[in-house]
Amino acid sequence: MRDRLVDATAALIRRNGVAGTGLADILQCSGVARRSVYLTFPGGKEELVAAATREVGASMTALLAAGGPVAGSVRDFVDLWAVRLRDSGFADGCPIVAAALGRHSANAAADAAGAVFADWTSALIARLRDEGYAEADARDIATMAIVSVEGAVVVAQARRTAEPLEVVGRVLEEIVRARRPV
Repeated sequence: MRDRLVDATAALIRRNGVAGTGLADILQCSGVARRSVYLTFPGGKEELVAAATREVGASMTALLAAGGPVAGSVRDFVDLWAVRLRDSGFADGCPIVAAALGRHSANAAADAAGAVFADWTSALIARLRDEGYAEADARDIATMAIVSVEGAVVVAQARRTAEPLEVVGRVLEEIVRARRPV
């Protein structure tokens, strides 16, 4: 039941944003009874959106922390978004961005989004340091990767084209390679 609620919430905020996702929508999408929501998430919708934000974020953190060269992981992150956007007709954006932008209706979710972005950046920093990048370069590259990919997702969704993601992916790979330690 908890997983169904979290999954439904993530799917809905990905498409409708936090303010555009009502508890009735979550109940209908998940097939869970209203009473069960409050038993599982006593804080209601705000607690549920924060939990969905953390769980979606954790799954992406695991992807970003996975082995292999960082340049490839960054490319995989970009490609994942391009596919997800195309498959949804550019309707489904990033639920973490939606949570961050939904502070007025779900403060805890916006805080969770901030923590998720920090986790993603930390995962990339650790990988870059493991590959021998200097601390300053690792921080710069990781920060640039997260903010530029997330920004490209928003722009790609608004323009209904994956081109911004393709450009960001290509340039990020160039930056990672150019700053590679000798």
